Amino acid sequence: MEKRIGIRKETKSARECRVPVTPYFAEKLMRENDLSIVVQRSDKRVFKDVEYMHCGVELADSLHDCDVIFGIKEIPVSEIEPGKTYVIFSHTHKEQPYNMPLLQAFIERRCTLIDYECIRDERGHRLVAFGYYAGLAGMINTLWALGERYKRQGIATPFTQLQQAFRYKSLIAARRELRAIGEAIATRGVPEEIAPLTVGIVGRGRVSMGAQEIMNMFPVQDITPADLLKLEKSGNFSNKIIYRTLFSESDIAAPVEPGRPFVLKEYYKAGQAYRNVFEKYVDCLSVVVNGIFWHERMPRLITSDYLEQLFCTTPRPKLTVVGDITCDPCGSVEFTHKATDVEHPIFIYNPLTRQPVTGFDGEGIAVMAVDILPSELPRDASNSFSELLEEFFVPIARADYSKPYEELALPYPIKKAVIVLAGRLTPKYAYLKIPNS
Repeated sequence: MEKRIGIRKETKSARECRVPVTPYFAEKLMRENDLSIVVQRSDKRVFKDVEYMHCGVELADSLHDCDVIFGIKEIPVSEIEPGKTYVIFSHTHKEQPYNMPLLQAFIERRCTLIDYECIRDERGHRLVAFGYYAGLAGMINTLWALGERYKRQGIATPFTQLQQAFRYKSLIAARRELRAIGEAIATRGVPEEIAPLTVGIVGRGRVSMGAQEIMNMFPVQDITPADLLKLEKSGNFSNKIIYRTLFSESDIAAPVEPGRPFVLKEYYKAGQAYRNVFEKYVDCLSVVVNGIFWHERMPRLITSDYLEQLFCTTPRPKLTVVGDITCDPCGSVEFTHKATDVEHPIFIYNPLTRQPVTGFDGEGIAVMAVDILPSELPRDASNSFSELLEEFFVPIARADYSKPYEELALPYPIKKAVIVLAGRLTPKYAYLKIPNS
């Protein structure tokens, strides 16, 4: 009997409208591989039901008769069906406490779980991801927040004409506006009172690449972290340029042991042996964009203690907005107490009271921490994701998940992304501690 492959509707967030497989790729996969793909009906998906129907894809209200189900975000525990294979972003492999009940449900119901975030090559690089589009949308939102925050302080900047990313019909429309803002900065500059305008982008992966692409729409000068520390004091800067600094792992952390060299693999595996060195740059930055991978064993990027000290000693710190694209609640940016949603994307964090207030008003730092940023550019992001997923879709669809892990016929990157197989944690993920198990 032929396997039926399901594409589920997203139910975690009202604003989540991305798809793992677009109508074009669904039709292509069926035509070239003799697959049966079923799409669950949805009235909010960026690709409408009729678009799938016109591509010859079957629509259904439920996916009860599908063996393998692809989605995007986590699935409510109540919707997990016994014995099925789910391919999603589960946010469980770092032992995230808020999703351990989800992982437990996959195990108890003898399901198989494949996580996109764990699909990586031999060097550890992710192969199926939305990171680039998170960087694009996150940078747009961060600069929009910058303009709104300055406006509340009575400072007019070209960024006030920018909108939140989801309000643009496409990335092309957003780029058009960004270029106009860039021309205004190059011609008239930003107010002297906020110059030099400095942006720090932390990370070198896909998120960083997306953020950098948005910044490239403006008159930008790249400077090193060392030069950033001297920029404002030197007086040698222009209000018609945005100064951009890219931070690698070795710029944000250093070994605790004096004289010990920075070793990237060690930093990722034994982060507790490293200390934070990024905070010395914070008061030189107007904007911090966080796009790093973070685990609790690593030092934080910005701590609440540091920010309180900064606000106690500096009447009006330079730092205005933190775009926390990584968005690990209480993680690398400690005061990102929770992810924000598309409708309420910004909060003001007061370092002295340590209290957040939704919106743009109040004393403190504006934080943008939307955790579904690619959904603000859903059509572009879904097309890119589908293209990346295409080569892995068929092996995932046709694999026999009743076999032991050692006999599972999957390409290396996919096999390493199987967290649960038929209700059991696979060897790579045996470290995960499941409550009540």
